Amino acid sequence: MSGILDAEQDESRDGAAPRRQGEGKSTFEIVAREDFSDVTYLLEISHPAMAKAAKPGQFVIAIPHEHGERIPLTIADFDRSKGTITLVIQAVGKTTKEIQRNFSVGSALFGVVGPMGTPSDIGAVGEGGKVICVGGGLGVAPVFPQARGFKENGAYVIGVVGFRSESLVFWKDKFESVCDEFIICSDDGSIGMKGLVTAGIEAAIEKHGEIDEVVAIGPPIMMKACAETTRGHAIKTTVSLNPVMIDGTGMCGGCRVKIGDRMKFACVDGPDFDAHAVDFDDLMNRLHRFAEEEKLAVEKWSETCRAGS
Repeated sequence: MSGILDAEQDESRDGAAPRRQGEGKSTFEIVAREDFSDVTYLLEISHPAMAKAAKPGQFVIAIPHEHGERIPLTIADFDRSKGTITLVIQAVGKTTKEIQRNFSVGSALFGVVGPMGTPSDIGAVGEGGKVICVGGGLGVAPVFPQARGFKENGAYVIGVVGFRSESLVFWKDKFESVCDEFIICSDDGSIGMKGLVTAGIEAAIEKHGEIDEVVAIGPPIMMKACAETTRGHAIKTTVSLNPVMIDGTGMCGGCRVKIGDRMKFACVDGPDFDAHAVDFDDLMNRLHRFAEEEKLAVEKWSETCRAGS
């Protein structure tokens, strides 16, 4: 990987502008961008080698510029024929806000490392088996590769996704193309079933009875609720965890999670884990450990942006 900052740029500058493709040696060009809302956006990135190697459930470490933060992002889609991977990002922290503001089609990220993590066990549900793929909010995007993978493997796929309202819905057509049944839940009832994704899970279980597996991705509180919903039915349930992560290779230990009576590293042992064994309370506590520092980083970056405008 090579830096994309000009030599004369201040190395401490948080709002460093990305190079345009061709200005440096970086090959991680953004070839498409779509904004789903004021905080959620999609980046399609040219990366033929990664597109060829990527599998459902894996993630990347993205670095916006030479002095940028390393952030883990689950691969939301990959197209081997086009040589691209797709990331769907929510602008909630300093770096995700920075990428949203500064990166458009034609610009390039400094680094995209991956695919990382253990791929999802798509083969666990054989031909004719039934799987429910659940996504909540931003978790809708990363559960798509699993739904497609299960479908390609011959499984009967039931998609259950949840949004706060109809205005926030995205990828409806993509899911309908790979799901045998597709249930949308909305908090306000503006589209589909009113209620949480757990209501959609219960409806699918009631209709089909035998479900081989439930795969859920979303905020920890949502995944915990999914685990409790399926526990009583004794349905195998898998969740994808995204704790605080730095290097993504198991060296720093920052992404450790409690699974039953053992400690695991989400970056190398996961990110998929048995939902019924995950200590979600510990996970949520760890995710909020640096909340104050994250808030200060956003404030400092925002001030830098205002000063430079």
